[in-house]
Amino acid sequence: MLGSLAVVLLLAVGGAAAYTWHRLNHNINSVELGSLLTPEASATSDLNILVVGSDSRAGKNATRAGGGVDIGRSDTTLLLHVYGGRRKAAFVSIPRDTIVNRPACTTASGQKLPAREGVMFNSVYETGGAPCTVAAVEALSGGLRVNHYVEVGFNGFAELMDAVGGTDITLAKAIDDKDSGLHLPPGKHHLSGQQSLDLVRTRHGVGNGSDLGRIQLQHQFLTVLLGKLAGQNLLADPGRLFTVADAATKSLTTDSSLARVDSLASLAYSMKGLGARDVQMVTLPAQLEQGDEDRLVPDAVKVAKVWAALKGDRPVPEDALTGTASGPNGIGQIVQPG
Repeated sequence: MLGSLAVVLLLAVGGAAAYTWHRLNHNINSVELGSLLTPEASATSDLNILVVGSDSRAGKNATRAGGGVDIGRSDTTLLLHVYGGRRKAAFVSIPRDTIVNRPACTTASGQKLPAREGVMFNSVYETGGAPCTVAAVEALSGGLRVNHYVEVGFNGFAELMDAVGGTDITLAKAIDDKDSGLHLPPGKHHLSGQQSLDLVRTRHGVGNGSDLGRIQLQHQFLTVLLGKLAGQNLLADPGRLFTVADAATKSLTTDSSLARVDSLASLAYSMKGLGARDVQMVTLPAQLEQGDEDRLVPDAVKVAKVWAALKGDRPVPEDALTGTASGPNGIGQIVQPG
C-alpha cells in the first residue's frame, strides 16, 4: 500500500497531463464507508489506515491463485498506524485465523448482521465486506478509530510487482510449499509478480504452517520492497512511471474519500519521508489454540498493550511482541534484500 502511494506521489510531482489524471482516477475502485471512518484531524496528525488483501477469485484473481469461486475472505489484514508528524509508522498484522467477536454491523448493501461471538477473523470480510471488517477491527482494538480503508486483490498485487520490475531477495532457508506453488532453494532470487504473490501467501512452506509464520514472511518481504522503492528514480523515466502508476491505481479499492489521485497524492506527500527503517512490524499477539494450527487465540494482556500504545501514539513495546510470529512460533530471518 505504501508502495502504491509512493508511485502516485511521484506522478503528481512529475506533473502528469490531464488525460493521465483522468485515466488514473478511473482506475481506482471505491467503497462507501460513511460514518464508520473518522476524518483526519490534520495533515500531520496520527493516522490509521486499514489495509485488506482479499482472497477473492473473481475475475483475473482466479488465474493468479487458482480456483474459480469468488471466496472473498480477508487473506491479509494490516492496520497501518502513522504516528503524529508522519515520520514513523507501525504495521500491525491481524492473523486471519484469530478468533474474534464480530460486532453487529451493516454491509455495503444495507444488510444488518447481528453480533456473533467466536468467529474466524477472515470470515468477517466474507460475511460483511469492508464495513463489517472496519467495525470488527475497531471493536477488537477497543475503540481505535480507522481513518481510511484500502483493499488490494491478488491480481492487482502481482501486476504492481511486475510493473516495478519484480523484487530481488535472498533466502536464508528453502521454501517448498505445494499449496502456494512456491519452490525456492536458499540463495538469491529475482521474483516476478506471480512469485511475489506466491511468497506472501505461502504458509505451509515455512515454520509450523500456521498464519504466524506467514505473517513474519510478509513483514520481511515488505521491508525489502520498501527499500527497493526508495532506491528507484522513476521520475527519470516518465513512461515507466506512468506504467507503474497505472498498475498501482488499478490495484486499489479505497474508501470514497481516497478514490482520487489528488487525494492519494496528498496522503502520500504527508508520509514522503517514511522508509523501511521507520516502520515497526507488529503481529497482533496470539497463540495457537492447543491442538489446532488453524486457530489463534489472542493474548489479552499483550493485545491490550499494542492497542494502548497506538491510541497513545507511542511505539509498540517490545514485551508485547514476544511469543508471536517473531517469538517461539516464528521462522527466523528468511527473506533478505537480494
